[in-house]
Amino acid sequence: MKVTCTNCENKNCLISSNTSVLENSDFLKNKSEIFCKKGQQFIIEGAPVNGLFFILKGKVKVFRTGINGKEQIVRFAKEGEIIGHRGFGTEEYYSIGAIALQNVDLCYFSKDDLQTALKENPDFTYDMMLFYANELNRSESKVKSLSQMTVRERVVDTLLYINRKFGTLKGFLNLPLSRKEYADYAGTSEEQVIRVFSALKKEGLIVASGKKVGIVDVNVLKKEISDHNFFLDS
Repeated sequence: MKVTCTNCENKNCLISSNTSVLENSDFLKNKSEIFCKKGQQFIIEGAPVNGLFFILKGKVKVFRTGINGKEQIVRFAKEGEIIGHRGFGTEEYYSIGAIALQNVDLCYFSKDDLQTALKENPDFTYDMMLFYANELNRSESKVKSLSQMTVRERVVDTLLYINRKFGTLKGFLNLPLSRKEYADYAGTSEEQVIRVFSALKKEGLIVASGKKVGIVDVNVLKKEISDHNFFLDS
């Protein structure tokens, strides 16, 4: 059954929270729904920007290609979040790629429809402006913090980020990731992540079983990076 924006359960979604001001426009009616299987890439880095994606259900990995083709994970996204917004209105091509980490349902709004809605609805435009301002602030703060962190602190920060964003399931973080994916987000190597995980396990701070990782004491890990404002990226 098609989910309309008026009955969507993702109340933190920017579109869902603005249905009252958008209800008389064609913007909501023109929404498309897209289903992606686990591992499917739905935004190609460098492809022309044609619209925005909102996650209706599922989890997504957002990345960009760095030096020597190395993948750098920008963030992980979940229900209600926007994908592809950094290219909208400023660039002709997506600066990021996006892959479904599990089966994902997406809501898609074309660039033309979004531009029309922004011009016709000042309240919606204001909310979008605040969203971009908040995104910029978090991005700048994260860059500053990561540049001052040791490898261990970056890995710990990644664990806490996943814990804050996705919570836990049966004692493990509710987003199983490979060691490489941890490394690609933390800006380090897979070997370094393995070493840090090994040390954290020996210290009794985490438990691990394959891709599953659990934090034994969140507060202890928070103290390790308390000087770097771990709460900036939620």
